[in-house]
This record gives sequence, structure tokens and C-alpha cells, in this order.
Amino acid sequence: MESWDIRSLEVEVHKPKVLKTDGEARLIAINLPAGEALDDHQVHERAYIFVADGTVEINASGGSETGGPGLLVHFDPNERHEVKATEDARLVLVLAPWTGEGHSRDRAGGGDPASA
Repeated sequence: MESWDIRSLEVEVHKPKVLKTDGEARLIAINLPAGEALDDHQVHERAYIFVADGTVEINASGGSETGGPGLLVHFDPNERHEVKATEDARLVLVLAPWTGEGHSRDRAGGGDPASA
């Protein structure tokens, strides 16, 4: 078993912390200060964002949602979305499935979804 206390975990601003990567998913902690955003973007995997602390406003093609600790939001693969902190926020991002043919890391210049 592995566990993390997201609310007290040391995560630098603008530097998401990859907590776990395995054959099924990637787990990332994000420290998002009030007023800052993960601008409009998409990832190739399903994305789940869990708010552990603070408050965020999330906008996507399906509408918008504002919430605090306990809010869990799901995005389909390639669904465009934006996450803005309305107060200092701690988030957990889960990308799944992580591996597979055609994954962005297998393509030239694919980038790292941890920064998404």
C-alpha cells in the first residue's frame, strides 16, 4: 500500500509532482495558487481531478463547476477543459489509462501530461 497526505505534501507551484506511474494510471499532485489556472488544454487519457483543498472553477465543453474539498470531476479523453483556482488549491490529477499504443510519450514532441 502507498498513501499520500495531499494537503500537507510539499508540491512546488508550477511544478506538478508525479506521485505514481504504473501500467494503468499516472497520479499527480498539483499546487494551484488563487487566481492561477491550468489554461484551456486537453490530454489523451481520461482525466480525473479531485480537489483536496481550496476552491476551483472548472470549465469544459459540458459546462462549468465550482467546488472545494471533495469535488471530483471527470473528463473524457481529448476533452478540452480549464481549471482555475479561486483560492489556493491542492489537486490530485489521475490520468488513465496511462500506457498503450499511440500514447503521447511515444510520439515525437509528445510532451509530458504531468504539466497539463
